[in-house]
Amino acid sequence: MRIALGGDHAGYDLKEELRAHLEELGHECLDLGTHDRESVDYPDYAERVGLALGRGEAERGIMICGSGVGASVAINKLPGIRAGLCHDTYSAHQGVEHDDMNVLVLGGRIIGPLLARELVSAFIGAHFSNEERHQRRLDKVNALEKRY
Repeated sequence: MRIALGGDHAGYDLKEELRAHLEELGHECLDLGTHDRESVDYPDYAERVGLALGRGEAERGIMICGSGVGASVAINKLPGIRAGLCHDTYSAHQGVEHDDMNVLVLGGRIIGPLLARELVSAFIGAHFSNEERHQRRLDKVNALEKRY
């Protein structure tokens, strides 16, 4: 799977850790920055990840900032993005299975690298269920996006 990775300065170390983990698992990573610990603005990197998904350059995305909250707010402003801030494995896979989540958002100052690896594995390994009730709800979410 091709995965777009992005993060601000507070997410840099965890992004680097996860990029290596994903590559070890055989995934291709599109590293959209930041590429060091110099202070930057998370919306810029959220936009890069969201646009990469929208253009079909990656199948899923991972976005990391200090708490994950700002990155989650920013990336969900882009059309077609269904991002979830997850700090437990159930949410990381259930968000994909029930809500067709396509971006995992993490807080680089909230969780450690071992938990982050578990979350990424749960996210990457999950697939949308296509169950009627979940598709119906996803259709309503998509209609909201189009309406507003």
